[in-house]
Amino acid sequence: MQDKPTPNGNRRNNPNHKKNTNRQKPHHKQGDKPNHAENRAGTGNKKPANKNRNKRKNVTTVNETMHASLKENAIVKDAIMQPWKQMDISSKGKIRFTPLGGLGEIGGNMAVLETETTAIIIDVGMSFPDETMHGVDILVPDFSYLHTLKDKKVFIIITHGHEDHIGAMPYLFKELKFPIYATPLALAMIENKFNEHGLKADTKYFNFVTLRKQYELGDMKIEWMHNTHSIIDACSLAIETPAGIIVHTADFKVDHTPVDNYTMDLRRYAHYGEKGVLCLFSDSTNSHNPGFTKSEKVVGKTFDTLFELAKGRVIMSTFSSNVHRIFQAMQRGVKFGRKICVIGRSMERNVEINRALGFVDIADKDFIEVHEVPKYSDHEVLIVTTGSQGETMAALNRMATDEHRHIKLKPSDTVIISASAIPGNEASVSGLLNKLMKAGVTVRYREFADIHVSGHAGQEEQKLILRLIQPKFFLPVHGEYNHIAKHARTAIECGVDERNILLMGDGDQVEITPKYLKKVKTVKSGKTYIDNQNNMTIENDVVLDRQKLAEDGIINIVAQVSQNNQKIVGKPVITTHGLVAEKELKKFQKEIETLIETLLLTLKPEALKNHKDIENLIRNTVRKHVIRTKKRYPLIIPTIFII
Repeated sequence: MQDKPTPNGNRRNNPNHKKNTNRQKPHHKQGDKPNHAENRAGTGNKKPANKNRNKRKNVTTVNETMHASLKENAIVKDAIMQPWKQMDISSKGKIRFTPLGGLGEIGGNMAVLETETTAIIIDVGMSFPDETMHGVDILVPDFSYLHTLKDKKVFIIITHGHEDHIGAMPYLFKELKFPIYATPLALAMIENKFNEHGLKADTKYFNFVTLRKQYELGDMKIEWMHNTHSIIDACSLAIETPAGIIVHTADFKVDHTPVDNYTMDLRRYAHYGEKGVLCLFSDSTNSHNPGFTKSEKVVGKTFDTLFELAKGRVIMSTFSSNVHRIFQAMQRGVKFGRKICVIGRSMERNVEINRALGFVDIADKDFIEVHEVPKYSDHEVLIVTTGSQGETMAALNRMATDEHRHIKLKPSDTVIISASAIPGNEASVSGLLNKLMKAGVTVRYREFADIHVSGHAGQEEQKLILRLIQPKFFLPVHGEYNHIAKHARTAIECGVDERNILLMGDGDQVEITPKYLKKVKTVKSGKTYIDNQNNMTIENDVVLDRQKLAEDGIINIVAQVSQNNQKIVGKPVITTHGLVAEKELKKFQKEIETLIETLLLTLKPEALKNHKDIENLIRNTVRKHVIRTKKRYPLIIPTIFII
């Protein structure tokens, strides 16, 4: 039996090879070279070499035919990785993309894609205010730029029915009206908003779309592609423009086991990827999350556990638009013999819509009204309600503060909060948890890992879309700057040229052609403040005044000034709020009075002819004094009467 050669054909250099001194040495044939490795000094004899030692290695012959095949396969591989190269580079077509909300923030999504003759508005969403915006309930994008599109054919394209994509629709329609294209659920939710705002007649602008069907709008063709998200009927967009194909994912995750078993239409994404995509716009919300986002179905398994543990009533709160989450809770309610009570205006409305459209298949007999809850034992009741974000007026918060008219919390209750805090709402959610725990109920929130899953794609899902599309240009959308920057790095890892990526902010207008991608200008963008109690706009200066009042306080000064001797008549009335403590008020009032008296004596007599001028002078003088002594910037309101 012969030794096996080492990988390089040299036994001698193989450290694991041991020489067998007992074996018989084979004779070499005539013409074979002797094996000097085995002919050691001192033997005096030439020993025959192993006849297999010097055979040529088995090397594949690379001939011209194989070279040609390798070249052809390399060309095919390059075409697969860069399908956009089949685009007509000489095309004169160009488009412009202008985000007006949703970049640099979470929510408030709205963007405009336009050609020379046509403009489509992609989503019209709202966002939530921060704690400094006193009395403001929601924020809607500034619509100023949309007024400049009056010479074009304009259409509104809705990707799905979340508030941050449709919440600003009634406010837009109070200014401008355009045809709306969307799936049935999104339009049903918009219709409810229009009814609340007295815009019922504007449903004549509705156009219901069918998936995988192209709609010719101006000089663009648009197809809605089904995706999976935390709401039913969510879609991505494939848009054929004079410059090339655009794919906009909107909000998505790749859920292979969705609750309704309608998976993301990945074949359609691949279809457009094969045709060659000029630019991909993709959701960046979860771009820092490695791996895949979990399936919505895992929440149902968690509900099974929580319902088994619950001894009394179960009160479940989530986003009212997350119908799959609500449906799973209702299924467990029926399974465990509980009657379902839906509380909260938005929750009631969304459940009603989805039942009417056939998305929530729960029988009428399983539902009860809120006034019927006391008729049933606690272990026979499931309450599905709003308020997972700690909203002051929501039903769950009113229950926690014992202000709800029908539902009074009991120590035997289990409250499930199946949602995560929207950025900026963390303090409100924490406050809600504190109130619930003080009420003595069992709160299920984060201690169960799968009590909530995101509706947005993690890095591996983002990579999948990037690889299916293989775009020439990439514009990450939906998220704060750190989210889109991270998504850009993921795109580079997936083969997108770094020079073909731009990081945008709201108001940045980007021009796209087959040859280049560049920022061309910045348009007016921003937010409009809305008071939800009356659905009215709050002017910017009002919000700024409220901020100033909250942070720096207010000074009111009322005084009479004699034009004859330029002195204060009587004693001025000086009041402050939020600036000095009560015990320091008299001292402060004296300081201000002295300042005004000194100022008046330095003025020329003709300066007293206009009381507005005197008020401005007093305001500026008092402001400088307060800044120097208090390091504050209060609102100062002087009222001067010249007599």
